[in-house]
Amino acid sequence: MSTQSIKEQISGDYYTCRFEEGRSEDTLILNMGPQHPSTHGVLRIILELDGEYIVRAEPVLGYLHRMHEAMAENRTYLQYLPNMGRVDYLHALAWNWAYVGAVERLGGIDVPRRAEYIRVITCELNRLASHLLWWGAYLLDLGAFTPIMYAFDDRERILDMIQSVCGSRLTYSFFRPGGVAIDLTDDFLRAVGEFTHYMRGRLPMYKTLVTDNIILRKRCENVGELTLEMCRRYGATGPVLRGSGQPYDVRRAEPYGVYPALSFTIPSEAEGDAMARYRVRMDEMQQCLDILDQAIADIPDGAFLAKGAPKPRWKAPAGETYFAVEGARGKIGVHLFSDGSNTPYRCKLRAPGFSNLNCFAEMARGTLLSDAVSILGSLDLVIPEIDR
Repeated sequence: MSTQSIKEQISGDYYTCRFEEGRSEDTLILNMGPQHPSTHGVLRIILELDGEYIVRAEPVLGYLHRMHEAMAENRTYLQYLPNMGRVDYLHALAWNWAYVGAVERLGGIDVPRRAEYIRVITCELNRLASHLLWWGAYLLDLGAFTPIMYAFDDRERILDMIQSVCGSRLTYSFFRPGGVAIDLTDDFLRAVGEFTHYMRGRLPMYKTLVTDNIILRKRCENVGELTLEMCRRYGATGPVLRGSGQPYDVRRAEPYGVYPALSFTIPSEAEGDAMARYRVRMDEMQQCLDILDQAIADIPDGAFLAKGAPKPRWKAPAGETYFAVEGARGKIGVHLFSDGSNTPYRCKLRAPGFSNLNCFAEMARGTLLSDAVSILGSLDLVIPEIDR
């Protein structure tokens, strides 16, 4: 590498210089981020523009790397639990579940049935809260201010309930290998039932106020079209994949917990555009309510934590295992390697947002600059999860 190239890399212009190698004289290189309100974190996208049309787009990560995987190697299995609430802070309980599920599979630990129901109830409440924040923030990115007020009003009700059992409003560390930290009270279950009844009356208002709004439809319909073949090439999952017509959901494809005992459908849309991904998430909120109603009605009595649950210095058997769950953004996977000590030898995290983001470069090509915001928002990206 030449001295000039080294200087460019050190100065932070390396990516831009490399991006400009094949640039036409009639196009413009524009940095979108890394500090940009619509990227929801420190995501940098280098755009090559011909007028207002995107010729090329390149996402650049690395501004928020926090070494979560490396941190697993010097913490015990239980000490590492709080990290899971900080990978994706919007659906932290799904990451809780993926990790403890991997530990349980590694150690052959059984989970009491009541604990499995508690996991479903809290995880689906957290999924609802995540989708509500996405809904409000997405519309704010597109220029609509009012919806985020409704979204946060409803989300606060969920956070109040979750805080009463998790002790936190955002970065949860509630699940444990072998169950959960504490039991749910009858008052909590009653509050969940009241909330689902309340929320069923709110979703039609959301549809009238926003979903059927012609301004939103013009910003989202036929924008950011993503084919099923492209989803497969990039490994897209979650609402991004289901918005392209494939009803794949880990809760059905690789069943875990008590989801097989619950009745719910997997929403999907065939159009593959931003509006399809929007509709999938709105339908998923309805399904969350159905799951919650069934879970609080069917939850059995019993223990919330297995008697043989791991202690702080617990040593896992040597070997490896993988466990996947369905998060708000797609398939979350935890691949654990054990050498028989009380700390993981290696922990590999599969973040759905990483695969979903990589679709953007191809999706954005040929679209307007203003559509880039709509496309990014429809992917529901959480940059700390991607840049873990």
